[in-house]
Amino acid sequence: MERIKRLLKEAGVSEYIVYGYRERTAELFFVKKQLDTRRMKDVEKFVVTVFRTGEKDGKKMRAAADATVLKAMTDAEIIKAFSDAYYAAQFAMNPYYELPDPVQAPCREAAGKLAEQAPEQSAGEMAAALFSADCEGDAFINSAEVFVIQKRAHVVSSRGADVSWDEAEVKGEYVVQTKEPEDVEMYRDFAYTELNTKALSAQAKEALSFVRDRARAQKILKSGNYDLLLTDENVMMTLWFYGDRSAAHMIYPGYSTWKVGDDVQGETSGERITLTLRALAPYSKEGIPMRDRKLLENGRMCAAHGSNRFCRYLGTEPTGNYRKFSCDNPGTMSFAEMQKRPCLWAVTFSGFEMNAFSGHFGGEIRLAYLIEDGKMTPVTGGSVNGLIMDAQKDIVFSTDRYAEIGYDGPYAMLLKNIPVAGTDVEE
Repeated sequence: MERIKRLLKEAGVSEYIVYGYRERTAELFFVKKQLDTRRMKDVEKFVVTVFRTGEKDGKKMRAAADATVLKAMTDAEIIKAFSDAYYAAQFAMNPYYELPDPVQAPCREAAGKLAEQAPEQSAGEMAAALFSADCEGDAFINSAEVFVIQKRAHVVSSRGADVSWDEAEVKGEYVVQTKEPEDVEMYRDFAYTELNTKALSAQAKEALSFVRDRARAQKILKSGNYDLLLTDENVMMTLWFYGDRSAAHMIYPGYSTWKVGDDVQGETSGERITLTLRALAPYSKEGIPMRDRKLLENGRMCAAHGSNRFCRYLGTEPTGNYRKFSCDNPGTMSFAEMQKRPCLWAVTFSGFEMNAFSGHFGGEIRLAYLIEDGKMTPVTGGSVNGLIMDAQKDIVFSTDRYAEIGYDGPYAMLLKNIPVAGTDVEE
């Protein structure tokens, strides 16, 4: 870090933010249950943002550009990277803004098994949890990847910021497969900030059950409006609409008209939504102190959030960019009760999307369960095309909970009268 600061001065750069990290990673790659590749990494990397001031039509302007630095680079290579970034910045000037306020603090060390024990040991435990669910021959895990990452991050700036902290996470992906009555594969991924072996094992067991049902799913879904049941990551992606629309980079250019204090949910007959932004790290990559912040309280917007630049433009406190939120609604109906109602439980999509600009959500259905007269029928084909501004008025959340690296909240969400294109029309 001291070397970078010295070379920035030699390159003629006086304003900067340096985000550096050292990352230890254990990576396991499996073909079925057989370990195919084992890889260990120890990487140190620095992303240096250089700032440049200018003037246009008599107004002060600010520009920024990034340069990536590795320890193996020579001084001359690093200086050239800084000079090139500083030169390029002049072609992307924006209205002027102040850099983040300087913060200095001792290193914030992480606690917990995932942060403290050797990453290869944690990777082995998570792999064992994953494959513990693969105990029947008709469906199996055909490939898997498990990564455990331990990181120490460090931010310094020309304004005097100097903070560092530890992070740890485990993530990965796997493919489940069955060959009867037809050959079908389904992809799943996972990510946790704790060594959550029970959650991963339960997810894998559920995925194996889903792929069995996908193999025998029927293309019998009719077009129409359905009460739609969404679960796990589809709930997370739908609710993040509120995080997107309250972000400073959406509000400042006018893509979102929301303001703090607005009732963004409108009139409702269902549950009022309460969301909290959760800090996964004590500081952002810009060195901004991060803390949990209430985003929505009973459907009313409590905070705008985002990077230093756009928060400065809005005249609000810079918060940093969040990667996790919680839905604090306790729920009013168990998931088992939801499954007794006539509805369409959409489990997996070819690509579920939540459009922050239009409010449309949905995608092509790979597996859903059509629930009618107490009977649950696996179906495939067709697509969901909902509008959150219509659906939010009568949302019902489950009392069952779900947690992963980016979300903590109800496992299921019931939305009423959602348009679905069935397999009786051409896709």
